[in-house]
Amino acid sequence: MPSANAPPRGGPPIFQGYRPLAGTYDELFTEGGTPRPDFERACASLGALTHGEFARAHALAEVALLNQGVTFSVYADNRGSEKIFPFCLLPRMISAHDWAPLERGLAQRIAALEAFLGDVYGEKRILKEARIPAEMVLRAKHYLPELDGVVPPGGVRIHIAGIDLIRDPAGRFRVLEDNVRTPSGVSYVVENRVVSKRVFPHVLDRVRVHTVDHYPARLAETLRAVAPENVDDPSCVVLTPGPYNSAYFEHSFLARTMGLELVQAPDLFVEGDRVFVRTTRGPRPVHVIYRRTDEGFLDPEVFRPDSLIGVKGLVRAYRAGNVTLVNALGNGVADDKAVYPFVPDMIRFYLGEEPKLEQVPTFVCVRDEDRRFVLEHLGELVVKAVDEAGGYGMLMGPQSTAAEREEFRRRIEAEPRRYIAQRRVELSTCPTWIGGGTLSGNPAAGHVAPRRVDLRPYILSTRAGSWVLPGGLTRVALVEGSYVVNSSQGGGSKDTWVLK
Repeated sequence: MPSANAPPRGGPPIFQGYRPLAGTYDELFTEGGTPRPDFERACASLGALTHGEFARAHALAEVALLNQGVTFSVYADNRGSEKIFPFCLLPRMISAHDWAPLERGLAQRIAALEAFLGDVYGEKRILKEARIPAEMVLRAKHYLPELDGVVPPGGVRIHIAGIDLIRDPAGRFRVLEDNVRTPSGVSYVVENRVVSKRVFPHVLDRVRVHTVDHYPARLAETLRAVAPENVDDPSCVVLTPGPYNSAYFEHSFLARTMGLELVQAPDLFVEGDRVFVRTTRGPRPVHVIYRRTDEGFLDPEVFRPDSLIGVKGLVRAYRAGNVTLVNALGNGVADDKAVYPFVPDMIRFYLGEEPKLEQVPTFVCVRDEDRRFVLEHLGELVVKAVDEAGGYGMLMGPQSTAAEREEFRRRIEAEPRRYIAQRRVELSTCPTWIGGGTLSGNPAAGHVAPRRVDLRPYILSTRAGSWVLPGGLTRVALVEGSYVVNSSQGGGSKDTWVLK
């Protein structure tokens, strides 16, 4: 890095004068501005850095990410721009006694969602007993009736899950959203840790942080474990739509770190209900496909006939039990935002247990009473389209204009099944480095301020049970006052330290 960009090493300690945002739960500091007891050692180590020293460390971290090509693509700017993933070097920490119940609650939730998917594509007991309104499931955009009766090879549907969590002002973790189709972001978890270890190696050792860099190895084990029966040495590949996909960096990263081939649709073909990959030595059977292609484009024989990124006959091979698709087809009905309010009922119905994790109370607009309330209180609520993601299709009522509220009123009245609403939950905050750094052109200009965060832990599942990565993707709203943490809308990420 050129010396001209090197910030001064002096200045006050980075946490000097830091105060949490009023009305929020700060992840590292109490309301009075003192470190939480579990994090005193870590905050003392980080806080010993001066403003200038931290600015220099942050600039080096940005250069490392730039050199490693840690990017994502943004479609909303009409150019599909590829950008460096914003990263804050100040970590988000979770204590051991907070992580243990969270881990159990996530495993419970995945078990219930797995049972739900097996049921709605099978006997449909939960619908017949009216525990969930049948219309909520059967009219869901991602419910695929053509898969009724199909049992996926390996016996698991949710092999990889990413469950979005927030922390309310009382410090309770709540589930905000389930992602059980093709959850993304785990590559940034691993890459963020690589950078943290380079910059803060002694701090990580001193405070005893759980490792995350073994995730690719655990994922590879999961893929092999869910292969079709009677396959002794399964062949696994990662299927990507191609380099123009917003998450292509992650596809290539995971394939490389797992030691698997990264393939596109033209590399695969189906013959006799079996899948093969083209190689220089001739066709080779494929038994497990970690697909990062949306199922609507996956097989032109069954879904979109105009798809150029699908493999003709793939669903045929899947139905025949000759290839495992990770994640299974049809999972989208389980993470539909209109089905989300009923997950606690699923836990009670399938597991006979009370939910270990709370979630956010939700108004379902297809219900007359809920819809009337939502339309009368649009300025107070967060309205979400059930089939959108990434922060799109959303109305932040308290920050909206009259014109935006009127537009959503028309949308809800026209398609009530497509919308849910929730009261805005005050997200927790975390000390965050704002501005400054090599990429800004002024490395010394940064400062520490509270910014809102969420958390996406990742869960891998086989027939033997679930494993939760000790950590996850902490996303942070870098814009002051913002609640939107999505990278496509100006958010960034932090390394998540789960303490032993």
